[in-house]
Amino acid sequence: MFDVSTARTAHGRLSQISEEPRVSADDYATALERSQNYLLSIQKPEGYWIGELIVDVTLVADMVAYHHWNGDVDKLWERKAIHHIFSKQLEDGGWNIYPHGPPEVNATIKAYLALKLAGVPVTDPRMLKAREVALSLGGVPRMNTFSKLYLALLGLFPWEHVPTIPCEVLLIGKWFHVNFWEMSNWSRAMMVPLGIINHFKPTRPPRNNVNLDEMYPEGVHERDLALAPDPEAFTWRNFFLWLDRLHKLAEWFAKNGIHPFRKRALKRAEAWMLERFEGSEGLAAIFPAILNSIIALRCLGYTDDHPVLQREWKHLKSLQHETKDSVRIEPCFSPVWDTAIVMMCLRESGVPEDHPALVRAAEWTMAKEIRFRGDWIHKNPVDVEPSGWVFEFDNKWNPDVDDTAMVLLGLRQIAIPDRRKRDECIHRATNWLLAFQCKDGGWAAFDKDCTKNILEKVPFADHNAMLDPECADITARILELLGKQGFGLDHPQVRRGLDYVRKQQEPDGSWYGRWGVNYIYGTWQVLRGVRALNADMNQPWLVRGRRWLESVQHEDGGWGERCNTYDDPVFKGQGPSTASQTSWALMGLLAFDDPHHPSVQRGIDYLVRTQNPDGSWTEDEITGTGFPKVFYLKYDMYRNAWPLLALATYKQALERAASTGVDGKSRHLKADAVGSAVA
Repeated sequence: MFDVSTARTAHGRLSQISEEPRVSADDYATALERSQNYLLSIQKPEGYWIGELIVDVTLVADMVAYHHWNGDVDKLWERKAIHHIFSKQLEDGGWNIYPHGPPEVNATIKAYLALKLAGVPVTDPRMLKAREVALSLGGVPRMNTFSKLYLALLGLFPWEHVPTIPCEVLLIGKWFHVNFWEMSNWSRAMMVPLGIINHFKPTRPPRNNVNLDEMYPEGVHERDLALAPDPEAFTWRNFFLWLDRLHKLAEWFAKNGIHPFRKRALKRAEAWMLERFEGSEGLAAIFPAILNSIIALRCLGYTDDHPVLQREWKHLKSLQHETKDSVRIEPCFSPVWDTAIVMMCLRESGVPEDHPALVRAAEWTMAKEIRFRGDWIHKNPVDVEPSGWVFEFDNKWNPDVDDTAMVLLGLRQIAIPDRRKRDECIHRATNWLLAFQCKDGGWAAFDKDCTKNILEKVPFADHNAMLDPECADITARILELLGKQGFGLDHPQVRRGLDYVRKQQEPDGSWYGRWGVNYIYGTWQVLRGVRALNADMNQPWLVRGRRWLESVQHEDGGWGERCNTYDDPVFKGQGPSTASQTSWALMGLLAFDDPHHPSVQRGIDYLVRTQNPDGSWTEDEITGTGFPKVFYLKYDMYRNAWPLLALATYKQALERAASTGVDGKSRHLKADAVGSAVA
């Protein structure tokens, strides 16, 4: 579509640079209209949008194990589950946690166990390959605590070597430095039912005498079962390992009725769960917490016909997608998040503010506002009117900062009949968001100042999710919202937020992305957020961000990055181009109001070229982050929503450039001169 020459980027990557970029106006307009029509066509009758959250095989494998523990195996369902697990096996025999990633020990052994429980012979060539990979990764001893606990339920791992999760943690007051409310929102939801399970230890060995003895590299030996201490004698990890031994002693006393607080703690844990079942699609509306709560309820004596257990089971089953041949499971649903993004994309791309689809979406979204003092008050007991939104359909205890900000970015642009009601809603939720700014100026996902690193040293904290620290991507989204709502650079909370994101910048100019993969996500959001505040985008620190994005553009004009960047930043900006990441990078570059720059033109060309005839885009990579290094998600709505916002942002930049009368070549030559001076 353009004439190109070749230049070498800062990372040594060969990159085509257009001397005379020309994106066809007709092609671009067609792509934008197709994208609008596609998104409008997939809106649900109630007014919301929702894409599937696609994850690795571990959830399906966990369900197979659960059914064998519970003794209610449906052979037809199990065959479908096994088909799904085998379909995701890598050529080398293992299973990974993101597409094209290396085999991962927890995923591989969980999948192997599910297959073995289902009766697949260990002599099957696929099982032999899986075993070889698992052993090369360290086998069962290298699995994380939560995985080992599920093995212990089946008698496949000794309870005495599973780190104790004491339910007494609920009894510790907030006056104590390390207490229940200092854990992340999602960890609390998993810990409470696990504390109940930890007390009862309801071991039920499989009926077919399955074991995992072959999954120990040097045979089953106690030295490989216990967690290894730090070499140094006096560390927090070693302290907590010593404390775990005390917990084990207390467990023995509890079993013999001599634990002074256990009965009270169990009652508190049960009451905590029952209370949070209300107004939620299961405990915390996420798969692990719901599954754990079902096991905990059974431990407490709840029968299959009990309404509470039936309701939890219904919520768990709703996460399953069962077809003729296969079954897959979502970790949760994402209607609020997806709807907010699509509302913003459609509106900014030129769909009228009073379009019936947008009005219907806005009214559906407003009805989901949570005006209830949920669990956030324990970390943020400020006197602010409650507001906020969640990711899922219903989860009233856990409104979060990121979803609320995204909802407001979309909602503010829609003209519903009762505009006063909308404006009051926006005002209320904005004040609620402002109350969540952390001490260092940033914003986190759910709680305020949930950053006590000591919690990461406890033995069961190996899932990389005990804390909910503030991060640059969410902070920048808040800044974007505040800028759109007229907050100026002189506002004290804006200043603190800007100081925070500046301090988080990497030496090469990029930003780490906590909730999206990864540096492309973080860098885009910071540049877009600062631009919304009408800041001077020629500041050296911002130009470094732009130059980093330009340096990692691929030869095909797109951008891409994989989850391995969380393991090693050396992989920054590497990976096949994707529609969503190309869109993020484009919006980061367009924050500099230079739509004619060659990098922008090539990126727009990539989106136009790769769009499907129906207006959608195809994307196989995972670009969403659950917990870095542990759990990733493919947001299926991303591949179709973000490209429309990128095209819309490009359209707006073209209109601004035309109104100023500055020709494109002059503008991007000036921008390059500024960038060279910074470099």
